Amino acid sequence: MSRNRIPEPERPTLVVATSSRALFDLDESHRVFEEEGVDAYHAYQIEHEEDVLQPGVAFSLVRKLLRLNGLFEGRVKVEVVLLSRNSADTGLRVFNSIEHHGLDITRAAFTGGRSPFEYASVLGAHLFLSAEPEDVARALQAGVAAATIAPLQGGGGEETGTVGEAPSDQLRIAFDGDAVLFSDEAERIYRSRGLEAFEASEKAAAHKPLEAGPFRRFLEVLHRMQTLAEAGTSPIRTALVTARGAPAHERVIRTLRAWNIRIDEALFLGGMEKSAFLKAFRADIFFDDQRHHVSSAAQFVPAGHVPHGIANQSSAS
Repeated sequence: MSRNRIPEPERPTLVVATSSRALFDLDESHRVFEEEGVDAYHAYQIEHEEDVLQPGVAFSLVRKLLRLNGLFEGRVKVEVVLLSRNSADTGLRVFNSIEHHGLDITRAAFTGGRSPFEYASVLGAHLFLSAEPEDVARALQAGVAAATIAPLQGGGGEETGTVGEAPSDQLRIAFDGDAVLFSDEAERIYRSRGLEAFEASEKAAAHKPLEAGPFRRFLEVLHRMQTLAEAGTSPIRTALVTARGAPAHERVIRTLRAWNIRIDEALFLGGMEKSAFLKAFRADIFFDDQRHHVSSAAQFVPAGHVPHGIANQSSAS
């Protein structure tokens, strides 16, 4: 009888890697490192080993990600792994804080000053969050969706990133389109030939799916998890928040359809400022390839800069 048993479908697995500075507020100790050097930093962390670190920008996101294991009642697996430039010795304070806050994080790599980005790929991470732009850029080059966490400008609440809003268990993640979910092919036309050429090109290619961007795989896993929930009850909600407007919207919609991915909300803003919409969506994090959008969003919600595509090549040159 066992030979005739239909195998159960493999449960969706999501692996998220985060640095200690993204997870916790390490600004004070980081200042010691920058102003006094590594030995002073080492002594400072040991001296404050029993002092619990306060939540950082990515803390609420990480806690909500880990909650998915219980909310889906074991039908999904979410694992958060700590990747840190600390040594194991100085990292003890981080693990003490993880235990204090009740975060189910058991795996970590402490690299003693070396970039830990390679371990994100080895671990099969779908997402890597860090405060170190260099680590993020190298992770992206290795094929891992990655973002540099921006300081939260508004000093918001722990759960929502905004002031005075009620906590919510629902995980809400917002994405920009070009150079994040999709390739930057359309953005290159816009930058080289202007808005009219961009819109004409996208209208002509409306039935040709866009190539995947670095965050497609991450979105795919979220979508697989969402399909396990009854309609209207998913603990995950996703949004596309893009500067595109009509007629450039059609290609995006058809691309997601070709990928067989459902996104809950699609905001085609036609060049309008994104931050107010992200605040209304109550994003737990927003990913964008352009720094000014990330800085603007960070007034209201946690945001991550994705240094990918032509927008970042031109700013670096």
